[in-house]
Amino acid sequence: MPIVVDIDMMLARRKMPVGELAERVGITPANLAVLKNGRAKAVRFTTLAALCEALDCQPGDLLRYEAEENAKVTADA
Repeated sequence: MPIVVDIDMMLARRKMPVGELAERVGITPANLAVLKNGRAKAVRFTTLAALCEALDCQPGDLLRYEAEENAKVTADA
């Protein structure tokens, strides 16, 4: 998928455990894992806003576009 989720990077920068973020956002740790591992097919804007508030960041800090070609080359390397 060309959209890459960088929640792990922001969690590390904030030194925040996944469970704490899930609690602050109001989602289950399992659902947060689905999102942060790139397996989610969609994300609600309310969830994205809550993530940004909890992590004190912008949506672009959590999501980025990576062309399919680059993703395949990276995966093959």
